[in-house]
Amino acid sequence: MKVIAFNASPRKGGNTELLINKVFDVLHEHNIETELINFGKAKITGCIACGYCKKMQNLKCSQTDDPINEYIEKMVEVDGIILGSPVYFADVNSQAKAFIDRAGYVCRANGMVLKHKVGAGITAMRRAGGVQAFNTIYNFMHINEMIVPGASYWNLGIGSDINDVNSDEEGLNTMQTLGENMAWTLEKITK
Repeated sequence: MKVIAFNASPRKGGNTELLINKVFDVLHEHNIETELINFGKAKITGCIACGYCKKMQNLKCSQTDDPINEYIEKMVEVDGIILGSPVYFADVNSQAKAFIDRAGYVCRANGMVLKHKVGAGITAMRRAGGVQAFNTIYNFMHINEMIVPGASYWNLGIGSDINDVNSDEEGLNTMQTLGENMAWTLEKITK
């Protein structure tokens, strides 16, 4: 089993990545392979509504000057997907939104290829807006018919400066629970 996480934060080693790694720690305890892709500094543009992916049915977006097609390929190959984003103006950042719009459209237009994969969203925020960002990620997962396990709270951590989320005990406990529930779900559906 394998879970891939896409981190939209431009801060390498930042709070979003720290939260993802807390979930990974639990997944590793269950012998689940993980991979982290930090794409927060990539120049990813939004969907241009050209319809190429639906017309061609080749699991590709017509825009080829960024890594989205590579990311879609990776998502198809794994059992679980995590999408992490920092909170910008009470929602996901622009990189995460472009990822959602383009990957979501391609995956839906090509036979719902994310259907029954286990998904989780993680957000890191300074003070507020995390639930809206969390909902944006989950809307992507739900419309792609993914299986979304719950946790003990919304999957968010509070912190502004790098490492601040390590002081958010409830956020860390939520990541622990999320990791356990992802592992349990993956183990049940891959038998």
